[in-house]
Amino acid sequence: MNSAQLLVDSFGRIHDEVHEAVDGLSLGELTERPDPEANPIAWLIWHLTRIQDDHVAGVAGEDQLWTASGWADRFALPLEPADTGWSHTAEQVATVRVPAEQLIAYFDAVHQRTLDFVSGLADDDLDRIVDRRWDPPVTLGVRLDSVIADDLQHVGQAAYVRGLLERRADR
Repeated sequence: MNSAQLLVDSFGRIHDEVHEAVDGLSLGELTERPDPEANPIAWLIWHLTRIQDDHVAGVAGEDQLWTASGWADRFALPLEPADTGWSHTAEQVATVRVPAEQLIAYFDAVHQRTLDFVSGLADDDLDRIVDRRWDPPVTLGVRLDSVIADDLQHVGQAAYVRGLLERRADR
C-alpha cells in the first residue's frame, strides 16, 4: 500500500461513518442537542465537512466547494461564507439546521474532490510544505493527517449523539 492508497482508505472510512451517523434521521433528530451547549449531529457533520473542504481546497490550490459550487447559498446559513464552525458559540451552532439529504450531498461532493486529490499523490508529495505559519512548518502529510483526525473525532461524536437519541427513543 502506498500513501495515496492509505489516504483513500482513511477518507473512505470517514465517508462510511458520516453516512451511518446521518442515515434516516429527521431534521429534529439532526438538530437535537443532548444538552443546551452540546453540538448536534447536523452541526458536527457540517463542521467536519467544512474543515475538509477548507483544508483540502487549500493544499490543492482550489476554491472551496462551499463557495465555488454554491453550497453556501443552498444552505443559506446566517454565517459568513468563510465560516467553518471553528469556535462557534452555542447560538451559532443552533443555526445549522439542514436536512440529512443536504448534509450528505455537500459531504459527498467534498469527499469526491478529496479522493480525486489524494489518489493522485506520490509518497514524496507528502513532504511538501503547505503552511509556513507554524513552527515547524506544516507538510501536506501532516495537514491531511490533521483533517482525518478532526473528521474522525467529529463523526465519532455524531455517532455518540445518535446513540443517545436512539436510547432515549427506546425508553
